[in-house]
Amino acid sequence: MHWTDYFTHLYHVGFRYFQVAGLGFIIFYFLFRRKMSYKKIQLKFPKNNDYWREILFSAITICIFGGVSVLLLKSPITPYTTLYKNIDDHGWFYFFAIFPVMFIMHDTYFYWMHRAMHHRKVFKLFHLVHHRSTNPSPWAAYAFHPLEAVVEAGIFPIFLFTLPMHRLHFFLFFFMSIIYNVYGHLGFELYPKSFSKSRVGKWINTSVSHNQHHQYFKGNYGLYFLFWDRIMGTLRKDYDEQFAEVKGRKTVQTMISPVPRESIEATA
Repeated sequence: MHWTDYFTHLYHVGFRYFQVAGLGFIIFYFLFRRKMSYKKIQLKFPKNNDYWREILFSAITICIFGGVSVLLLKSPITPYTTLYKNIDDHGWFYFFAIFPVMFIMHDTYFYWMHRAMHHRKVFKLFHLVHHRSTNPSPWAAYAFHPLEAVVEAGIFPIFLFTLPMHRLHFFLFFFMSIIYNVYGHLGFELYPKSFSKSRVGKWINTSVSHNQHHQYFKGNYGLYFLFWDRIMGTLRKDYDEQFAEVKGRKTVQTMISPVPRESIEATA
């Protein structure tokens, strides 16, 4: 393991983040800001200081993610993982079939880890930094306190010590993951009207759902899905109503008041 390995992994993690978050920011917060402003979930836009705070903490997270990545993939630990080099060792069917399993595993890990970090005894230490984005932008996707970033990275060793994993699995999975993460913090809803009540859509996490979590600090703890939120009764009761309201807007509406907080010290 050398410093060049670390900087290589740092580059890949950082490039994914800035590419996807930057594209979302340019499209929705710059190019079409005026035209699409009435469709924003929270009609007000964050302040410039909010963007810089999110980018700063995201940069720290990228450094941590890069370190965890190189530690597991380019160190004496690597031979003890389930990492394999040749796709033919497990075949192409396994290669593609494992992605749904990875998303379910990550969503489950995230839900319970996320709820735990909302416990009043650890919330301020681990998760408050992320919740300073009460009106998140795409740059909030990785805006974690360093301690939270370490916990978030915990899914990496879980994968590498439970499932046979090829390097391409990580490249493709985490690229898809950051896309959905940025969408969740986008501040705009991209799914069609009535999606939240559809047979499939009611199980899928949306930007409205995660935006509510940032706005109110309680409920809607999932990442990709709403399975655990619905099973555990943590999906906000006004979720479908707000989704319909956001998707039903036709004209610019009155700007909303500052974001209400039900509780800064949220409970599990």
